[in-house]
Amino acid sequence: MVRVLIEEMEAYAKENKIPIMLPDGIEFLENYIRKNKIKKILELGTAIGYSAIRMASISKDIQIITIERDQERYQKAIENIKKAGMQNQIQVLNQDIMDFNTEEKFDLIFIDAAKSQYIKYFEKFSFNLIKDGVIISDNLNFHGYTKQETRIESKNLRQMVGKIKNYIEFLKENKEFKTTFIELGDGIGISEKL
Repeated sequence: MVRVLIEEMEAYAKENKIPIMLPDGIEFLENYIRKNKIKKILELGTAIGYSAIRMASISKDIQIITIERDQERYQKAIENIKKAGMQNQIQVLNQDIMDFNTEEKFDLIFIDAAKSQYIKYFEKFSFNLIKDGVIISDNLNFHGYTKQETRIESKNLRQMVGKIKNYIEFLKENKEFKTTFIELGDGIGISEKL
C-alpha cells in the first residue's frame, strides 16, 4: 500500500518539479534511523510529505513533526499522509519554520527547507535535540554547484550557492557538533551533538 503511494509521490514530484530526496539519500536516511533506533523527529520542510512518510514507515513507534510554509504543498502532504494512514505518526504544521517554537526534544532534526536559512534553522533548533541527538542536513552539494569552481552566471544561484558554502563552513567550525559529510543523494551532513 505505502510502496504504491511512494511511487506515485515520486512521479508527482518529478512531474511538478517538487524537490524530494534522491533515492540513495533517502535510503541512507532510513538506514541511519533504523540503525540508531531514532523515534522522535523534527523535519524542517515537508514538501509533499515524501521523506516524512518514508521515515515513519520504518517503525510504528516513530513520531514526526514536520513544517511546511507553502499552502499547496502542505495540503498535498496532508492528503498523502492520510492515504498512508500515518496521521497518528506525522503531524504537519503549515507555517514558517522560524515562527515555530517548542520545548520538545528530538532524537533527530532533519533540515531540508529553504537553503538560505540553514544556519538560522540549525542555531534555533539545536537546543531541541536530546543529549546524543543529531541534525541531518540535505542538499549540501546543491546539484553539484557547491563543488563547481567555474563562475555561476545567475546572480540568484550564485548567492544561494554562497549561502550553502557558508553553511558547510559553519558546520565544519562548530565546536558543539561533529559533522560528517556524506556524498550520497545531493550531499548530506550528519551533525552529532558532542
